[in-house]
Amino acid sequence: MSATRRADGRLTVALVSEVFWEPDGLGRLDERLDEATRRGADVALLPELPLHPWRPATTQAVDEDAEPMGGPRMTAQAAAARRARIGLVGGIIHRDPDGRRTSRALVFDAQGELVSTFEKLHLPEEPGFWETSHYEPGTAVARPIGAFGMPIGIQICSDTNRPEGSHLLGALGAEAILIPRASEEKTYQRWKVVFRANALTSAAYVLSVNRPFPEAGVLLGGPSVAVDPSGFALVETTDRLALVTLEHDVIAKARTAYPGYLPVRARLYADAWAEVEATPTRPG
Repeated sequence: MSATRRADGRLTVALVSEVFWEPDGLGRLDERLDEATRRGADVALLPELPLHPWRPATTQAVDEDAEPMGGPRMTAQAAAARRARIGLVGGIIHRDPDGRRTSRALVFDAQGELVSTFEKLHLPEEPGFWETSHYEPGTAVARPIGAFGMPIGIQICSDTNRPEGSHLLGALGAEAILIPRASEEKTYQRWKVVFRANALTSAAYVLSVNRPFPEAGVLLGGPSVAVDPSGFALVETTDRLALVTLEHDVIAKARTAYPGYLPVRARLYADAWAEVEATPTRPG
């Protein structure tokens, strides 16, 4: 789906660092999206799995956490976007007809229509983040989404730690990469380095929103962040709602300056990665 670029070449994104799985959650979601709309946001970015408690704190999967498309959590997010008249990046644990579970980002337009999905590709497996016990990795790379005028791409949390995905999105024309995440506060400085590097080397904005508070013994928390294509942090805050305005002209300039103008050399790297894939035993 595509949309006409705004005349001013801008897109305002609300970074919403709050989760909504508790009994009052849907009411709070409405309040937060209404506030974002009143303040001029075009799209709201929520944390990873915003309508779930942080289940990967343990290896115990819960059957009712997963749902098909059109399930209750998806429907609730679509309705909230429609009521607030704002684009929304949310997510669910998706279960397909064969029972396969994935962490799936959902992207809705301001009418609450689903315009894109993306499944998390890189799953951690360590204390507090036992994700392979809850869902399987996705099998398709992210593609730019044109529903909001400025092309955006989606990654989920650990995906940003494999820069190939960011570089691919930038090369395909995405001007901003939006990343729901769930990470520990003590690791934030490491994440910030990656966000800055990916923004600089993909010549795109990078935005990420974290789950805000510790859950089930996991010390989740840390700032929402928005980085411009020069690697400068435009926003770095633990406020539950922050806005940032992205500008097409900034991207256009970055892609004609160093390192944005460097050739992608897609075929060269694709051939080399094919060799890696064919290697029977390899590091990692």
